[in-house]
Amino acid sequence: MAAYFALIVAVLSRILPFTLHSTGVGFTAVGGGLLYFGARRGRWHTIAAVLALMATDFYLTAFVYKYAFHASDYLVTWLWYAGVCLLGHQMLSHKQSALRVAGAVLATSTSFFLLSNFEVWAAGTMYAHSMAGLAECYVAAIPFYANDMMSTAMTVGAFFGLPALARNVAATMREGLHNQRPA
Repeated sequence: MAAYFALIVAVLSRILPFTLHSTGVGFTAVGGGLLYFGARRGRWHTIAAVLALMATDFYLTAFVYKYAFHASDYLVTWLWYAGVCLLGHQMLSHKQSALRVAGAVLATSTSFFLLSNFEVWAAGTMYAHSMAGLAECYVAAIPFYANDMMSTAMTVGAFFGLPALARNVAATMREGLHNQRPA
């Protein structure tokens, strides 16, 4: 259940800034939500996550941005969604440690930065199709990379950290109650 809640948060983090007429300051829970979803659900549930985000991409493109929707423009992104779910499953489903979570966050944000900006450079006309143009594209995207890294870390920290904190608080409270009982 919590995994699907994380997926809903990921979808809403993309839609709500436009619904509320705000910029969203570059915060998105997609990377963190997909990592958590992958860690908590089996491999076959990845299909549900990808379908939910595909629908989000369609909605944003066709109705918010008012552009023609071409599925071929999103294939790399959709493969990335699936890849992040599978990364979460492989790295975080059996054992979560600070190092594993940090590695998953770094891999998620960095892979999105590299793939999405390469796609912008290769398919677009904003940057020259040269090594200098590719470098310019990546440099221009660094602030977005930083925002994505922070939002992914915050989202993963909340999804994995809050349940762990709740378990620790409950255990401490049980222990305190046990120690207060008269002998």
